[in-house]
Amino acid sequence: MSSGLSPPGYLPRVVDREMRAALAASPAVLIEGPRACGKTWTARQFAASEQLLDATVSARLAANVDSAALLDGASPRLLDEWQLAPDIWNPMRRACDDRALPGQFILTGSADPPDDITRHSGAGRVLRVRMRPMSLFESGESDGSVSLTGLFAPGRRSAADSGHRLGDVMAMACRGGWPNLVRTRASGETALRVLRGYLNEISRTDVSRVDGVARNPEGVRRLLRSLARNTATEASFATLAADTADASSEAGAVHRRTVASYIAALERLFVVEDLPAWKPRITSRAPLRGTPKRHLADPSLAAAALGATSDAVVADLKFAGLLFESLVVRDLRIHGQASGCELSHYRDGDGLEVDAIVRHPDGRWIAVEVKLGGEAAIEQAVRNLHRLRCRIDADHAGAPARLVVITAGGHGYEHPGGVTVVPITNLGT
Repeated sequence: MSSGLSPPGYLPRVVDREMRAALAASPAVLIEGPRACGKTWTARQFAASEQLLDATVSARLAANVDSAALLDGASPRLLDEWQLAPDIWNPMRRACDDRALPGQFILTGSADPPDDITRHSGAGRVLRVRMRPMSLFESGESDGSVSLTGLFAPGRRSAADSGHRLGDVMAMACRGGWPNLVRTRASGETALRVLRGYLNEISRTDVSRVDGVARNPEGVRRLLRSLARNTATEASFATLAADTADASSEAGAVHRRTVASYIAALERLFVVEDLPAWKPRITSRAPLRGTPKRHLADPSLAAAALGATSDAVVADLKFAGLLFESLVVRDLRIHGQASGCELSHYRDGDGLEVDAIVRHPDGRWIAVEVKLGGEAAIEQAVRNLHRLRCRIDADHAGAPARLVVITAGGHGYEHPGGVTVVPITNLGT
C-alpha cells in the first residue's frame, strides 16, 4: 500500500508490514516514537489525507474549537502529532464507533500524554505501533542475511564479511538511525551538531511540555549526560543522581527523586527506553537482579550528550563496547517487534550477566551476548551463554532456541561451542 501522500525517497521500514496489518484490523492506528524517527513519513505511506497539527497554530486552535471538523477527509486520515491537540482524541474515537470500519485514522505522537483517560480510552478502537530510529538493516548498512526470526529455527547460519570495521560501526552508532541523517549521508560533524540541538530542545522545552511540569533545562542536560555515561549499565537513580554533580560549575547533584521525575518525562517522550530484567525460574540459589539496563532511544544520543565523535569513541574501548551494546539492543528491538518478541537482559547474584534475551510469543527464547569482536571476547561470551543455559530451569522456561554472539564485524559462523556468531552488519528481521 502506498498513498498519494508518499514522500519521494522514502526508505522502507520494518514496521511497514505491521502498519498494514494494524490498519486492516483496527479503526485507528497510533504510531508512537521519539521525534524525528520517521513516524510522519511512514504514516504518509498509508494515509489518503492529512492534518499536520504541529505545522500551524491555527490547526491546533481549530482542534480546541471544533475538533471534529479536523477529522473530515479521505481515509485513512493522518492526524500528525495528535498530542498537541488532545481534544481531538474523543471525537476521533466516536468517529471510529460511528463508521465501524477499519483503517479510518492514523495518528502519530512524539509524546505520551499524562491523562490516563486520554491514553487508555482507545481500547478496541486504537492499535499502537512503536517506531524507533532506523536499524542498520533499514539504513542499508546491514545486508540482513541472518534474520532474527530465522535464528529461532534450527540450522546452521553463516554470513560473509561485510567489510565494515569497528570505526565504521562506531560512525553508524554516532550518526544514529535518524532518517534525515541517513538519507542525506550526514557527516559525523553534522550529525553531532544536529543531535546536540535535538537534545537541547528536549531539555529546554519538550521535557516540560510533555506533562506541563516545569523542569530545570540544565538539570535535564546533566541527567542526559549521566545517562550517556551509564548507557547499557544498571545504574540506579542514586548513581545517576550522584553522577550529575558538575565540578566545573560547582553545581550540586540533581536529587534522586528529581532524577526519577526527569526519567519518567523522558520515557514519555520515548527518549529513554530501558531494558527490563528477565526473571525466569533458575536452578541456582543465586538471587535474580531486577534492575533495568539504561538505554536512550538511539546510541547516537549518548554520543551527542557527551560531545563524542566516532574517533573519540573508538579510542575509549570500554565506552565503545557500551555504545555498541546499545546499538544492538536498538536493532534487536526493531527486528523482534516484527514477530511480537520481547527483549530483556539477565543478571543474577553470582555475577552471571547476559546482554539480551529475545523471547518469542510462543515461549521460545534466544540468549545474546554483545561483543565488539576478538577471539578472547567471543570465547568469554560463549562461556557465559553456556553458564546461562545450565542455570535456566528448562522444565519451566524451555531450552534456548539458540545462543548468539553479536559482533561489530567479521564473518558470521557457527562456533565449535554450539553458539552462532552474527555481525551486526548481517542482522535483519
